[in-house]
Amino acid sequence: MISPHARQVLTVAEMRGAEQALIDAGTGVDELMLRAGRGAAEWVWRVAAGHPVTVLCGPGNNGGDGYVIAQALKQCGGAVHVVAPMPPATDAARHARAAWQGGVLTSGKRAKGTVLVDCLFGSGLTRPLSAEHALLLRDLADRHHYRVALDLPSGVESDGGTMLNEGLPHYELTLALGAWKFAHWRLPARQIMGVQRLVPIGIEKVAGAAWVVDKPKISAPAVDAHKYTRGLCAVVAGAMPGAAVLASKAAMHAGAGYVKLLADEPDHRAPAGLVVEGGALSAALSDNRINAVLAGPGLGRDGSARARLRVTFEHARRVVLDADALVLLSPDDLPLGVEVLATPHDGELEQLCRNFGVVASGRQERAQALAKLSGMVVLAKGPDSVIAAPDGRLALVPPASSWLSVAGSGDVLAGIAASRMACGSDAFTAACDAVWLHGEAARLAGCAFSADDLAAAVGQAIAATL
Repeated sequence: MISPHARQVLTVAEMRGAEQALIDAGTGVDELMLRAGRGAAEWVWRVAAGHPVTVLCGPGNNGGDGYVIAQALKQCGGAVHVVAPMPPATDAARHARAAWQGGVLTSGKRAKGTVLVDCLFGSGLTRPLSAEHALLLRDLADRHHYRVALDLPSGVESDGGTMLNEGLPHYELTLALGAWKFAHWRLPARQIMGVQRLVPIGIEKVAGAAWVVDKPKISAPAVDAHKYTRGLCAVVAGAMPGAAVLASKAAMHAGAGYVKLLADEPDHRAPAGLVVEGGALSAALSDNRINAVLAGPGLGRDGSARARLRVTFEHARRVVLDADALVLLSPDDLPLGVEVLATPHDGELEQLCRNFGVVASGRQERAQALAKLSGMVVLAKGPDSVIAAPDGRLALVPPASSWLSVAGSGDVLAGIAASRMACGSDAFTAACDAVWLHGEAARLAGCAFSADDLAAAVGQAIAATL
C-alpha cells in the first residue's frame, strides 16, 4: 500500500534519517532490505515477463537489495544471473548475499539475459564510477534489451541530479526506494531514467521535506455563485498588449468568474467575453472586489511600465509578477502586506537575483534564496521547474510536454496562476495548481500547438480535477 507521504522528496541525509527512525522504532535493517528488494522484484518480474534477468550488485546496501531481488525472482521460477564485482561490505548486504541460493559472477562476460537490474551503487554516491565499474555497467547495458535502475542509476548524484560519469546507460524503468530523491525530478539525470515508480518501505512523513506537485483538488462553483464570488482577476496591459490578452484568455479558463484587462487603449484582439477597461490604472485598481492582479506580460520596460508596476503595488493585495515586471522589480518596490507570486524563467531569475543581491547557483537554489530574502513565492520555470516559498516550503514539478517550449506559454501559465489566486488560493497553492493545469493543458492540446491553443485547453484541464 502506498503511503500518504509518497509524494515527498528527500535528500540523502533526510532519507538516512527516515530509515534510522524506522530502525529506532524496531524495524531492522535486514527487514528494510527485504521490503525494498521484494517490492522492486515485483516490478522486475512484471517487465521480465519470463525472460532471463541479470542483477548487477555492488558492495553496499543497494547491492544487498539486488541479492533480495534475485532470490525473489528465483523463487518465482525466473532465470537469474547475479554479477558482483566486489563482495558485500555491509552486514545487511552480507546477510542478503548468504540468502541468495545461486552462483555469483565476478565479471559480466558470461551473464546473459533480457533484463538488466542495476544495483551497483545507490543514492549515497558522490564520486564518479571507477573506469572498471563504468565499463562493466556499459557492457552489460549494451547486452540487455531492457534496463532497470534500482533507486537511482549508478553514476548519478542524488541531491543534485548530476551525472558523475559520461556515457551512462539509459534505463526503461527506475524504481525509487522508500521515497523520491531530488535526482528523480532534476535534469540532466532525469532524462536517462525512463518510467519511474516508487517502492514503499514504510518511510513516514519527514518534516520540512520537499514534495512533488500533484493534481489539484478543485471544486465546481457553489450553486449560488456569481461572477464576483468566483473571483475577479485583473490583468495589467502595457506596451505590447497581445501578451496580456493571452494571459487573460488563460485566466478566463482557469476558474475566475470575472477577468478584466486593464489597458490604456481598447484592444480589438480581445475575446468578446473579456472586459477591457481603459482610463487611469489607479482608478481601475481601486475596485476592492479585485482578488488578484497579474502584471508583466507585455508590460514593457520603460518609465511608463515602471509607473504601472508602482501603481499596481499601491492598490493590489495579491499580485502575480511575470515577464517584464520581473526585470523591473527591485526590493524597494515590494510593499509590506502584499502577497506576491513571481514566475521567472532562468534569465528573469538571474536578473531578480542580481536586483535582490542573491548569490546562488542552480534554479532550485536561486529560487529558495530569493523567496526567503524577498518574501515572494517563486515559481522558477524550466524543464524541471521548482516552487519555493519564503517559509522554506519547496515543491518540484513533474515533467510536462516539451511542446510547451512555445512563445506565449509563460503568459498562459501566469494567467492560470492569477486566476487561481483570484479564486482564493494562496500564492504557493496557486503556483502548484497552475503548473499542473499548464502541463495537463499541454497534454490535451497535443503536438505543435500555439499558446492560444494552450489557453483554450485550460478549461479541459480544470475538468480533469473535478
